[in-house]
Amino acid sequence: MESAIPLIICLPFVVLLLGIAIMPLTHAHLWESNRNKIIITVLISLPVLVFLLLRFPHELMISLEDYISFILLLGALFILSGGIAIKLDLPAAPWENTLFLLFGAVLANIVGTTGASMLLIRPLLKINSGRKNMLHIPVFFIFIVSNIGGSLTPLGDPPLYLGYLRGVSFEWTLTLWPVWLSTISILLIIFYIWDTQACKTEEMQKLAKTHTGKVQVSGIINILLLLVVIATIFFQVKSPYRELVLVVCILLSLKLSKKEDHDYNQFSFHPIAEVAILFAGIFITMVPLLMLLEENGAGFGITRPWQFFWITGGLSSFLDNAPTYITLSSLAESVTHAAPSAVPVVAGIRVDLLRAISCGAVFMGANTYIGNGPNFMVKSIVEHYGVEMPHFFHYMLYSLMILIPVFLFVTFVFFMG
Repeated sequence: MESAIPLIICLPFVVLLLGIAIMPLTHAHLWESNRNKIIITVLISLPVLVFLLLRFPHELMISLEDYISFILLLGALFILSGGIAIKLDLPAAPWENTLFLLFGAVLANIVGTTGASMLLIRPLLKINSGRKNMLHIPVFFIFIVSNIGGSLTPLGDPPLYLGYLRGVSFEWTLTLWPVWLSTISILLIIFYIWDTQACKTEEMQKLAKTHTGKVQVSGIINILLLLVVIATIFFQVKSPYRELVLVVCILLSLKLSKKEDHDYNQFSFHPIAEVAILFAGIFITMVPLLMLLEENGAGFGITRPWQFFWITGGLSSFLDNAPTYITLSSLAESVTHAAPSAVPVVAGIRVDLLRAISCGAVFMGANTYIGNGPNFMVKSIVEHYGVEMPHFFHYMLYSLMILIPVFLFVTFVFFMG
């Protein structure tokens, strides 16, 4: 029986994701403008939009509803965190830096990897401002805070929130803690050893004397609003009331935040506008591919957790991890239905496959600068502060040397069943 979805209509999805991955490298100046992103996104997604309006309007509306919920949560976390200024004047020592990264890994599950990255990268740079050998610090920050740390709640990373919107409960995501704890612990141990060696080349006693030990946090209203957002998700407030709460929190934050806090964080709407533009196209163009996977997913021969972990992670390294999560989740749902087993099912997907997909999408977004949105944001902020960052392939050398061995360990321990 011929599929109702022609394969050609899935091509714009691939083209859009390749554009997101390649354009910043080949046409950086053109890609900087959000206006250009709108033009490119509209041109690519328009054929799919017309096709869905004519053939599958119901499926299109479901995807657009998911998009609105998704972008409102991201926007709320981004805007609320942008109104919180954390000013630390602590010594630049390996133990303090390690604890700081651990704190960031925990915080990422509360305010999202984007929010935690925006809140903490500047204080971390300030703490280590007197050091010369610190290139590894923002790299590990991207690994731990901007990616892997945010794998315990739907608030943590966009893929997990999309799963939440599709029926994965808030509580289930917390069951990923053994994988999270193992991975974070290994990376923090590696970082501590690395930073200890790096500090041997620095005049650490002289640097320590320049710090007062003071900690200041400004923007209490935004912390309270963040608690409201967290409660809204945790208690699973239904749509459209959930989205209404998010909008109210955004408006209150914009009204009540102090200008000096926004200035300290160098806050602008450009990053969240970029995400909103690109994901509008993604949520439209991915619909035919998801429908095709649901029809034929069981025939691809991908059935084991380790396969889902590495395929999801491999795609998330170079494409965007949120649509990759959705695509592989649809495939896993097809596999679950085609081969029923005694393994428990969550949101129509076997839990062992869902665990592998969730970890693959969140963890391996750290493999490249383009794997997850906060990665490039952190790179830009660090360079603005005058600190050297590795170029694209140099960064990948770090991930190949550090992350891939860790992910192999995680595979054998958690995903070989």
